[in-house]
Amino acid sequence: MTDQPNDTHSTFEDARAAAAQTLHDARDKASEALATSKQTTKQAVHRAASEIETNPLAILAGGLAVGALVGALVPRSAREKELLAPVGKRISDTARQAFAAAKEAGRSELDQAGLTPGAAKDRGKDLLDGVKRALVSAGSAAAQSAKKPDASAQSPETV
Repeated sequence: MTDQPNDTHSTFEDARAAAAQTLHDARDKASEALATSKQTTKQAVHRAASEIETNPLAILAGGLAVGALVGALVPRSAREKELLAPVGKRISDTARQAFAAAKEAGRSELDQAGLTPGAAKDRGKDLLDGVKRALVSAGSAAAQSAKKPDASAQSPETV
């Protein structure tokens, strides 16, 4: 019966040693995971910086798209609607007026340059008439040339 305390002490020591080893292994794995995570984060940051440097407009467009998507998904509060409705209406009205002014200015410039729909139609017709005349003339010249006797075939001395 004197061996029983020794066996208990030995079993306790074995359990303590196993727990200490498990704790040590867990610390090592956590440390490795942290180091790997830091390295992966650094690589991701370098890749992101490289992408931003090589194609900043695509990153900007992507950011705007994500922002618009998030903005569309987040519901507006009643207070936001109340405060922003007049601003939105003013912006919309101003944009509509600017578009109308630009459209009218563009039409005016095209009219001054003679580029109206009717003028374009007339120019297209004139172009087609010119092509038709050129084809008729080329066809006639080819037919006339084919009808003439070949001068080089009649006088071999001139060759």
